[in-house]
Amino acid sequence: MEDRHDQEEIYSQRIKAGKRTYFFDVKATRGQDYYLTITESKRKLRDDDTFSYEKHKIFLYKEDFLKFVDALQDAVEYVREELLTPEEVAELDRPRPAYDHHDGENGFNPNRADDHF
Repeated sequence: MEDRHDQEEIYSQRIKAGKRTYFFDVKATRGQDYYLTITESKRKLRDDDTFSYEKHKIFLYKEDFLKFVDALQDAVEYVREELLTPEEVAELDRPRPAYDHHDGENGFNPNRADDHF
């Protein structure tokens, strides 16, 4: 029998951003209903000089994908057009290295460390 995790997670993408890492994971229910989890993981230094991770997760269901993308795009455009200076916009538009994604089938690497769950 397959591991439950292997059945559910279909695609995963990771974006590193300083002390934060964002995970975009496509999963399926047993009935093959698809949804997306967006996880923010922040690395925190403890008093004993070890690290812990603070995690926040959003579950986004397929019926809400378009509304979510539209609202996110509207918010990003508002910030760019109404709140940022031309210099700040130019900095945002500066080419950067590609995001850090997983190399397996459909972008999912089943051998990666699963530190975001």
